Amino acid sequence: MPESSGINTLTRKLHQEKMQYIPDMHHRRSIRLKNYDYSCAGLYFITICTQNRLCLFGEIRNDEIIFNHAGKMVKKAWDDIPTYYQGFDVHELIVMPNHIHGIIQILSNPDPVGAGPRACPFPHISNTTRQPREEGQPRGVAPTRSLPDIVHRFKTLTTKQYADGVANYGWPRFNKKLWQRNYFEHIIRDERSYFKISDYIVNNPVTWREDKYYEQQSVHS
Repeated sequence: MPESSGINTLTRKLHQEKMQYIPDMHHRRSIRLKNYDYSCAGLYFITICTQNRLCLFGEIRNDEIIFNHAGKMVKKAWDDIPTYYQGFDVHELIVMPNHIHGIIQILSNPDPVGAGPRACPFPHISNTTRQPREEGQPRGVAPTRSLPDIVHRFKTLTTKQYADGVANYGWPRFNKKLWQRNYFEHIIRDERSYFKISDYIVNNPVTWREDKYYEQQSVHS
């Protein structure tokens, strides 16, 4: 068996184990916890899907995501969250053809915006997914108040930018809404959970055809 085939088989097994560890990862209905304060400091695993599961952000080739312009826009909007919203940081992200998985961190004692990556609350974990703010980048505004607030702002911004792409660059149209109204969220409570979810995010393209969100791809520039 070729080495790459063996690696892919192993990754798929890890994918299945992760799904057992987080059984509700792909649950579509709202699972917000009653009376939970989503402005609390911590790490949150987020999944957001496009409306009607339209494949708008690129395609999977050889177990990797190949972004189109819209996919690059979504990734940049995510990476820019700490730049524009003090009190938040971002960790792993995967932009798939019709959904995204990512980890958002709410900071207990936010540092000045642009001071570089912030410390993760779990030992032995460092955030290397975002570079410090470059000179000339805009500084953040007042902190947002909750996780739903930052997700709403992310969806609103990317919808506006995608609509601009439709109008100005011929990106594929969407029907009224770019994103589904709801989203999935999972509170990351310990280091073991963090690493399993991080691995799931990074390896998501490998298991695309087995994914619950899998739809026939459309490739657009």
